[in-house]
Amino acid sequence: MKVFFVVLAFVAILGSLGSALYFMMRGEGDKPKTSHMARALAFRVGFSILLFVCILLAWKFGYIRPTGVPLGA
Repeated sequence: MKVFFVVLAFVAILGSLGSALYFMMRGEGDKPKTSHMARALAFRVGFSILLFVCILLAWKFGYIRPTGVPLGA
């Protein structure tokens, strides 16, 4: 379940980044759709912050534990 949430968040981040690219490249005439692009990038930043906060809360409540090199080794 934990991995599913992280994968879903990464898909949402990449999807909003892809939609921002689409809106950037799809300019009509000499006026690109900057408001749509800015909204997509704002969603990407929001998804990234939400993922970071959820990972921090999961660590704080003990749902995930860091593994790696012990300190002082």
